[in-house]
Amino acid sequence: MALPEVTYEDVVAARELLKGVAALTPVVHSRVLSETVGGSVHLKCENLQRAGSFKVRGAYVRIARLTDEERARGVVAASAGNHAQGVALGSTMLGAKSTVYMPMGAPLPKIEATRAYGADVVFAGHTVDAALLAAREHADKTGAVFIHPFDHPDVVAGQGTVGLEILDQLPEAATIVLPIGGGGLAAGVALAVKSLRPGVRIVGVQAERAAAYPDSLAAGRPVMVEPSSTMADGIAVGRPGELTFELIHYLVDSVLTVSEESLSRALLLCLERSKLVVEPAGVAGVAALLDHPHAFEPPVVAVLSGGNIDPLLMARVLRHGLAAAGRYLAFRIRLADRPGALAGLLTRLAELETNVLDVVHERVGARLHLGEAEVLLHLETRGPAHCDEVLSALRRDGHTLLFS
Repeated sequence: MALPEVTYEDVVAARELLKGVAALTPVVHSRVLSETVGGSVHLKCENLQRAGSFKVRGAYVRIARLTDEERARGVVAASAGNHAQGVALGSTMLGAKSTVYMPMGAPLPKIEATRAYGADVVFAGHTVDAALLAAREHADKTGAVFIHPFDHPDVVAGQGTVGLEILDQLPEAATIVLPIGGGGLAAGVALAVKSLRPGVRIVGVQAERAAAYPDSLAAGRPVMVEPSSTMADGIAVGRPGELTFELIHYLVDSVLTVSEESLSRALLLCLERSKLVVEPAGVAGVAALLDHPHAFEPPVVAVLSGGNIDPLLMARVLRHGLAAAGRYLAFRIRLADRPGALAGLLTRLAELETNVLDVVHERVGARLHLGEAEVLLHLETRGPAHCDEVLSALRRDGHTLLFS
């Protein structure tokens, strides 16, 4: 099979086109990840890009390369998030009218940001697939140009400029780890980087609940999977693109998957230790480093692909991340049903330096003996070692602990 019609020269031309448009995002050293991996790890911060993700690169290049007549007809896209904002911003900068179809129930901050960048937002269905169908119908009916989120040479070339920047900023990079959804970012970065330094290893990462690439690579062609619900909605794509699949098939060295727990731990690490707000899809590469710390040759660059996270989702993900990191502890404990028993337990937990988040006190139940009460506790701790200390101390005090 021949490689698709997008070249290294296209990526270089896209970089020229994006001068003064896309920000040169920083590459920052991560001490905690470097200690984890046993070698230098850096983060490419596309979460700090204009419109909050790398998507503006490909969207702008695609729209800029339309003819004046095509731009006059307007552009249309479908997205629940980052692509929507990239298309809205890119089209406004280039003087084109944009319409973005979004699924009903899309996060309010992303809807408002897309409107603020200048797009008309239309709701269609409850999934991105439904919005995509409506966007294509709009294009057929009005003559507006459909802007695909990943499967177009101009989009791939624009996303590939991330790879050129990485090699400029960290020429000694040996491994680049980055999220894969439809594959535009991974395809573009792999094309750019392998053209200059074929020995650099490119590793793509998908959420295991929405991982189309492993099955597609095994089959030798794009295949459809039904994505399950995942916090990494930005990379929850059911079928790889034809163009992006070919590039990834030839140029990406491996594709890994990560769990929801790993994604939440990675998001928490970026927030706590690197002071970076990153969306769950954007931390997929960091999650892979945490899961497989010795599988990557340093120096490693992990691409943080976006930072557009709904505050409500962030609150849930942070709680999930704290639990995955051993910072939350939940259990039931049997007490004597007498005055002061619960107060005594809470005093003991304070002595053990835990923070009690929630208490449910049950005095009547089929599993309780006469004179017994049961308390469901949710505690905040300092980590796994502290959890073990608390549980051991309570058992030494003679308490019966139950986990469910």
